[in-house]
Amino acid sequence: MERPVSVVEHELELSLVLSPEHSIPVPARLSYGSHDPYAVYITFHLDTGSPVTWVFARELLVEGTFRPCGQGDVRIWPTRSGRRSVLCLALSSPAGDALLEAPLPAVAAWLERAHRLVPPGSELGVLDMDGSLAELLA
Repeated sequence: MERPVSVVEHELELSLVLSPEHSIPVPARLSYGSHDPYAVYITFHLDTGSPVTWVFARELLVEGTFRPCGQGDVRIWPTRSGRRSVLCLALSSPAGDALLEAPLPAVAAWLERAHRLVPPGSELGVLDMDGSLAELLA
């Protein structure tokens, strides 16, 4: 039996940090869906015309709201920028590196909604293993 897919999304503006004194706004969308319960998606809407999406573990984003975490391609940590609480995302790819700042309260509120959709620890229960296997073998 196929389960309905539920998605929690949030549009927000991140800051691409170019130097300690200069950053530029980057519109982005956070997405989380019951169809892929271990992952979060961040889609950046760039001036190039085609959005760029990064996918990584929901748990990494959760942990990053409290303490520095991650290795390699995705590193996340909370900090303050003036009076604002921000979440820093350091992303690395063969195309280059980027340091982005997201408003921490907005990300934390979105994560709470994602946790209501699929509570941590219950991810396996929402996966449709039989359907996925049938699709793979078809």
